[in-house]
Order: sequence, then structure tokens, then C-alpha cells
Amino acid sequence: MSAPNNSFDPVEVTPLHPDEVARMREEALAAIAAAQDLAELKEVRLAHAGDRSPLALANREIGALPPAAKAEAGKRVGGARRDVGQAVKERQAALEAERDERVLVEERVDVTLPWDRTPRGARHPLTTVAERMADVFVGMGFEIAEGPEVEAEWFNFDALNFQPDHPARTMQDTFFVEGPDGGDSGVVMRTHTSPVQVRALLSRELPVYVVAPGKTFRTDELDATHSPVFHQLEGLVVDKGITMAHLRGAIDAFVGSMFGEGLRTRFRASYFPFTEPSAEVDMECFVCRGASVGDPDNPCRTCSSEGWIEIGGCGVVNPRVLVAAGVDPEVYSGWAFGLGIERTLMFAHGVRDMHDMVEGDIRFTSAFGSEN
Repeated sequence: MSAPNNSFDPVEVTPLHPDEVARMREEALAAIAAAQDLAELKEVRLAHAGDRSPLALANREIGALPPAAKAEAGKRVGGARRDVGQAVKERQAALEAERDERVLVEERVDVTLPWDRTPRGARHPLTTVAERMADVFVGMGFEIAEGPEVEAEWFNFDALNFQPDHPARTMQDTFFVEGPDGGDSGVVMRTHTSPVQVRALLSRELPVYVVAPGKTFRTDELDATHSPVFHQLEGLVVDKGITMAHLRGAIDAFVGSMFGEGLRTRFRASYFPFTEPSAEVDMECFVCRGASVGDPDNPCRTCSSEGWIEIGGCGVVNPRVLVAAGVDPEVYSGWAFGLGIERTLMFAHGVRDMHDMVEGDIRFTSAFGSEN
């Protein structure tokens, strides 16, 4: 059995040589001092103080030394590793302090600055007017009904008693949706909200009391009083014993709520395929109340000194519409109306040009308030 190698010289083990240990220590300290941020310091710590660092590998070599040489080598390598560990702690503390100071500067909030430099948005007045109009009828017991904007011709025309040769079916009035093969698809962009009448009668139990605000489309040029896209509020009542008198009462209540109490209304004979009899609805001018008629010295811009303002069309539901929806006209009767939402907004707030409603100018919208 051989004796221990007491003559082994640890200086001959290169990683444990004093000069080599000093070099590894200085290299580590220099890298630590050069770290510019915490992420870089982490990489340096792993490279010079981690389990695979040069000093850690040198420390493993001590186990192979004879007992007499271990103490001196251990003291030398241990001292270097302590110096590196202490340098890492000090550099980390310094970098964390720099980071905290930088965050205080970069993320500082000046509480003295105005908080409302970005103005609040405003809902479009057409939306608020439409909701207000619908609320008037909801208060009378009506329900809100909806229908698609891309509508089948049957709902838009046939079920509403529009004959096949009716002018409204031509390209002069209607946007037709092209079929997959480029031909007729039987689908249109709805020209009015009246199709909701038929859909309501087909989907709801009688009696029916509904209003349907919505967007409609016609091939009109955009000018001061017309737009290819506009909004209507459709109303429908179908019940037993319904007469034109009930319609007149509902219109009077609407006018009083929207424009002021005491305004008179009148019906002028008209024609719509889906109502019979039909009428145009006028209300007394809410500005001059008829006082400007025949008075050239005090003209009224709202009613053009006519004393009356047209607000929509109405009438008793045509029996053919009831039959198309599966309702017995011998038992039930009803009435319907259509009111222009743009027209109501123009009259109620003195808007003169349709362009103002569609161009998206925030100066127009914000004038009506930031209602949520």
C-alpha cells in the first residue's frame, strides 16, 4: 500500500496558482464594476460567481490536494470568492438605487397639470334623439322592435303591398344587393323601417305595440336636406278596435313630449301602399306657433312662415299587409307611422345642413353635450 503524496506541490496546479487566482479575482471585479444594469450584472454574476465560474472550478481542485496543502489553497481561493461575492452585492445595491431614481424621474406624474386636456367624447345627437323619441312611445307602453338593414324584397316591398311595377323598386330609389352570380339576389338595403312591421306581426303574439328606430338607405344624393343613409322611427299598433283616433292621440302625445305642450297637429290626405287611409302629419311650428303666417315683418326660418312643419307619414294598416303577416283583418285593425329622425333633429335644434350630421366634425357633436 502506497503512502500519501506529501511532496505534492499545489503551486503546480495551475488554477490554484496565486497569480492565476489573483487574475481570476481581478477579472471578476472588473466585469462587475463594468455592469451597466441589473440584467448585465446577472450575467456577470453567473459567469464569475456561479457554479461554473473559474473560481468555483478552482475551488473544486482543492479536494485533490494533500491535507497539508488544502488550508493555504482554500484560504487563497475562498478569499477571492468572498471579494467577488461582496462586489456583486455592492454593485447590485448601486444599480438598484440608480434604477429607483430613474423610475422616479421617468414615471413621475405632475399632479399640477390639467387633468382634462383630452376632452370627453360625445354621443352623436342622432343617437340621443332617436332614443328620446323611442322613450316617448315606450312610456305609452310600446316595445322596441328591430329588423335587419339588409332585407329581403318580400319584407321590404311585397308584404307591404308594393306592386311589382311600383317606382320604389327601381334603381332610382333602391340599393339592390347583387347575387353571387351577378344577378338578382332578391335582397335590398331596406328603403324604410316598415319591414319591421311585418317581422313584428310574424314573430309576436297579438296585440302588437312596437316602435322600431333604425337606419335606412335610398339612392339620394347628399345635399343640405337629403342623404343616401338616414334614420326613421317606425311605429305599429295592431289590436282589436283600433281606429285613426288612437293614432291621432299618440301623435299628439309625441309632439307634446318632443317639442312642447299645446302644439296642434293636422293630418293631410296622402298615399302609402301599406296604409289605407294614409296621411301626412304636420305639427304647428313650435317657434312662431303660426304667428309668422302673413307677417312679412316677422318671418320664421323654422317653418318658412307657413305655420306648419311636416314630421312624417301615417295611416291605418292596409288589410293586405295584415293578411301577408297572417293576421285576420276582420278581427284586428291597426295603424302605423314613420317619423324622420334627422328631420326631428333639424327642427328641434335648428340644424340647417345634413352634411353636419354625417361629416363627423367634433365641433358639431360636442355642441349637444357629452351625454353617456
